[in-house]
Amino acid sequence: MSNETSTPQVEFWRGDFGNSYTERNTATHRQLAARVAMWSDILKPLVGKMPESILEVGCNLGINLRALRALSPATLYAVEPNESARAVLVRDNVLAQENLTDGFAQSIKFPDRVADLAFTSGVLIHIHPDNLLQACEEIHRCSARYIACVEYFSDKPEMIPYRGHDDRLFKRDFGDFWMEHFPDLTVLATGFAWKRITGLDNLTWWLFEKKNSAS
Repeated sequence: MSNETSTPQVEFWRGDFGNSYTERNTATHRQLAARVAMWSDILKPLVGKMPESILEVGCNLGINLRALRALSPATLYAVEPNESARAVLVRDNVLAQENLTDGFAQSIKFPDRVADLAFTSGVLIHIHPDNLLQACEEIHRCSARYIACVEYFSDKPEMIPYRGHDDRLFKRDFGDFWMEHFPDLTVLATGFAWKRITGLDNLTWWLFEKKNSAS
């Protein structure tokens, strides 16, 4: 596991901004339905070889995990740096408390290959480019077989001001980044959740499998 050296981006989510984000986001029926539809598409290539365990890195209130729980009996794990968000996850019984840990993508307090599927959703975009490879290495380490990535897309790396803050949101082709740095990955599927029809926020997703990982 990587060291626990934090970054300004992590502290941003651990502090008042992260608390406010948690307070203004709720797992509404509409949001959950949109996430269930998205995850149905992502998991479609895995029919017959579905993951038995799933790790979300940076889960906040666990909207993705709640959607996955509706689709799969998999054991759920999560890493979340914001204390108030973790309290909501425990309160709502989103996953077993022992499977939830404080942490962030560059420092995941779970052992190697802890889950069949490890993923991020709207998390890599908030990691500074200098720390992105370390974060992906940790996610890769924790995945026994599959990696999913659900993020904003840009064909070139760029920083976008985020709610009045610089250096808090970074867009790029994350699928290309994964493929460039992890040659043991093969692409199973990609897709786009168009806001106009899904209610999601124009999200691009990729599903990878580690070569020679099939049991």
